[in-house]
Amino acid sequence: MPRPLIVLATLLGLILAAPIHAAEPHRDTEHMRVYSIEGDFEWYREALEMAIVDRGIVINNVAHIGAMLARTGADVGGEALFKHAQALEFCSAGLSRQMMETDPHNIVFCPYVVAVYETVDEPGVIHLGYRRPALLEDADARQALQAVEDLLDEIVREALTF
Repeated sequence: MPRPLIVLATLLGLILAAPIHAAEPHRDTEHMRVYSIEGDFEWYREALEMAIVDRGIVINNVAHIGAMLARTGADVGGEALFKHAQALEFCSAGLSRQMMETDPHNIVFCPYVVAVYETVDEPGVIHLGYRRPALLEDADARQALQAVEDLLDEIVREALTF
């Protein structure tokens, strides 16, 4: 076997032999779900963006929360909280329409936001999380909002596997 093929076969074997762990939330409450993984912030930030845009979803805004807090820290006081912190905002046209057709007031659940951050206290630990939409009593609204949460969870889990 030619040397490049041996190297490729070896790399493929290492990838296939690597343990695959199902991501479990680090923090899971009624209001938020946060996953944590050791790694590089830029790597997981890019993975999060790819997990969103690969679904054909456009990112409307990137909030540079860590930079804003660093910039305003001297004015409002307090110590640095984050090494890096961003929030990506987006919507799924299909899920948003479905959600709002059940009740136009569900517009308050848009846009969807997924945060990716690294705290000063835990350098090298990257957190990806989102606000969980409130599951309302109406069965149709509940189903539509659960679909939004499922999408957010799938996006974050996918980003964790890159």
